[in-house]
Amino acid sequence: MLYDSLYKSLKILLISLISYMLLRTLLQRPSSRLARMTAHFSNNAVNGGSNGASFAGVSLQDLPKSDTFTSNLPPDPEFPTPSASHNAPRQDLGPRMVKGALYTFVRPEETSDPELLGVSPAALRDIGLQHGQEDTPDFKALVAGNKTYWDPSTEKGIYPWAQCYGGYQFGSWAGQLGDGRAISLFESTNPSTKTRYEIQLKGAGKTPYSRFADGKAVLRSSIREYIVSEALNALHIPSTRALSLTLAPNARVRRERIEPGAIVARFAQSWLRIGTFDILRARGDRKNIRKLATYVAGNVYSGWESLPSILPEPASATSSSTINPARNVPPEKTEGKPPGEENRFARLYREITRRNAITVAYWQAYAFTNGVLNTDNTSLLGLSLDFGPFAFLDNFDPSYTPNHDDHMLRYSYRNQPSIIWWNLLRLGESLGELIGAGSRVDEDQFVTEGVTKDFAPELIKRAETIIERVGEEYKAVFLAEYTRLMRKRFGLVSENAKDFDELFSEALDTMEALELDFNHFFRRLCSVKVKDLENEEGRKWVAGRFFHAEGVTGLGNTEGKAKARIAKWLERWRIRIQEDWGSDEEGDKKREEEMKKVNPKFIPRSWVLDELIQRVEHGGEREVIGQVMEMALNPFQDEWKTGDRKQEERWCGDVPRGNRQMMCSCSS
Repeated sequence: MLYDSLYKSLKILLISLISYMLLRTLLQRPSSRLARMTAHFSNNAVNGGSNGASFAGVSLQDLPKSDTFTSNLPPDPEFPTPSASHNAPRQDLGPRMVKGALYTFVRPEETSDPELLGVSPAALRDIGLQHGQEDTPDFKALVAGNKTYWDPSTEKGIYPWAQCYGGYQFGSWAGQLGDGRAISLFESTNPSTKTRYEIQLKGAGKTPYSRFADGKAVLRSSIREYIVSEALNALHIPSTRALSLTLAPNARVRRERIEPGAIVARFAQSWLRIGTFDILRARGDRKNIRKLATYVAGNVYSGWESLPSILPEPASATSSSTINPARNVPPEKTEGKPPGEENRFARLYREITRRNAITVAYWQAYAFTNGVLNTDNTSLLGLSLDFGPFAFLDNFDPSYTPNHDDHMLRYSYRNQPSIIWWNLLRLGESLGELIGAGSRVDEDQFVTEGVTKDFAPELIKRAETIIERVGEEYKAVFLAEYTRLMRKRFGLVSENAKDFDELFSEALDTMEALELDFNHFFRRLCSVKVKDLENEEGRKWVAGRFFHAEGVTGLGNTEGKAKARIAKWLERWRIRIQEDWGSDEEGDKKREEEMKKVNPKFIPRSWVLDELIQRVEHGGEREVIGQVMEMALNPFQDEWKTGDRKQEERWCGDVPRGNRQMMCSCSS
């Protein structure tokens, strides 16, 4: 088929393109660590805002609910209606291949004797639910998978569903994947913010996409996802969210050992991912690629007019048109000159790319490492998604990966920007025909029959040109956002081109060489007084606060050399701080206050989560879950109301030497 040969041509061109981009950037001989990091690939959170104090929320019953996803996209042809699925034995809804569809109607498996272990008050508020709803029987039944909003007697309401998607895992095509243990219940709309979320249960039972798995989730991984989802949101990092954690005490789940099961009720503005397009492209389903792209523009984003206009100049991290492009382009309009004219599908591709560039910038600025950045874990809305062996860095080590199965370090901290661009190139393959069609994208012959032989060369050239340009935009948006975040973390207000190399890069080089803790470096820097840095003796004295409790570590390092290196950096930092804040105590106090707003005291480190899991699973503790969540939701505070100050300080203190840079498996 011409369609198949077209995609083969596009794939060859795109692989050549990324090789070219990487080679070109490497030949530029970047002078700093940050430049090397950005050379791998050639506003803020979208999590949904707080309701504020004025909105008290509504009951679960009164919360507006919808099923936009299942009303607009094609269902599994074997169970095309809720009734067809509901009337089938539950075991018939297990693993199989599903084609021509983007979801299957499937109900959660019932959970016996569920125990609600925790509810995020921030999540409850952002969804729009009243405080106290978490104590109602309906809420507890819903988040345990024992209640839906579909009435079998009237066949009315909203029936749960599981999404179909595929993906590239560790760089290789993995075929059909899908929601193997996640089932969406409904979409809710916050009556105050009007933000719509898709409410989903993870660990809710088998679906057609479970493959050889059991559809369950174990308690340890559920605790990790429950905490980190809310922690990332509190750090302003775009992320999916977690509403609650429920223990399934009678579910004994076999992984490396027999473990207790659990269910996380989670939510997001969209659970669509690059892998959703991957499966359609792999099957040559051009009709549904177009349908899905149209749905994403109109229902995940705010319509075609919300997408970015073509950039009037080459993408640049310092260009206002790159950082804040014009929008409100009519859907039918094509912008630009041959061979790179952009139609609405090109604008959609750019917006998805821009969102992901911003999210990766947050990951790198806060040293969050996802661990499994497959295309099925890459959000079309730019959200941190599907948490497996994730971790925040302890010591600054760019080659660190928390995934002990990632022997080639594909998903290491250093590689995250380039891997996300690799994933976005796969999206470019899926959208390539629509992007390359330019102004002819709505012609009847193209829509119904596809690409003619005489049009194919022009289409491929246009797609290649646009995707290369989007790669440059990705790099520029990432760099602009990363620089903005790092400037704030270092307490700077003004922009200075030298900061990138002399402050940011040198600080990271120093952290790596001296094995310093990344998060502690920034938090401790907040409280450094400028007056203590006026002479070499003072700077060396201050330098000592950045070491671990056991003193200087790292191969070949001595205390004297380490303090001298940090002191040299502190002098550069002092000069810049005085330029922005002055030399008086009042300016220093304001600077410290501003720095503490962006440099967390608490982050859910691997060792803290490991302790939490042990205490809940093996010690039978429950209160500790709420204590960790309280700190995760308020990471910038100096202290919390957990009732245990000693424990708070221990979790925020030096990481025990044997627990640094922990790793875990994908098994969950």
